[in-house]
Amino acid sequence: MNLRNLASTLLVASLLSFPTLPAMSAQDRPLAQLRTLSRQELDIIKVLTAQENAWNHGDLDGFFKGYKDSPDTLFIGRQISRGFKPLVEDYRHNYPTRDAMGTLTFSDLETHLLDEHFAVVLGKYRVERSKKAGGPADGFFSLVLEDTEKGWKIVVDHTT
Repeated sequence: MNLRNLASTLLVASLLSFPTLPAMSAQDRPLAQLRTLSRQELDIIKVLTAQENAWNHGDLDGFFKGYKDSPDTLFIGRQISRGFKPLVEDYRHNYPTRDAMGTLTFSDLETHLLDEHFAVVLGKYRVERSKKAGGPADGFFSLVLEDTEKGWKIVVDHTT
């Protein structure tokens, strides 16, 4: 089974196996839901934190370091983009200037380890920017990450 099929299968299986919970901010969650993250989960959250920081410094190349540089990497948004190179081209086209990028915030991150090599992250994003630069944007995302020789990398990104 190739990486694309494995990642797609893992994403569907994992999303179907998680109970649907109402979205809550960290302040609204009962204390019983608080837990200590594992080393793997912390390493995964660091990938997203690094992406958020790179984005907010106008550093698209730094942002792209969170993705696996592979022809099997998938981005699912308004359309399906296959491969790392087209993903980079799409981002550069859609966010040509620092103003168009705005300020990115990730929130409500949930990590779900599937095994020692794959994980799913669910979360929300918000981009603040002027109306002239495209206005604010927000939505949800689900990511499949693979633990590679270069650390955890996004192999499937489904952003709405």
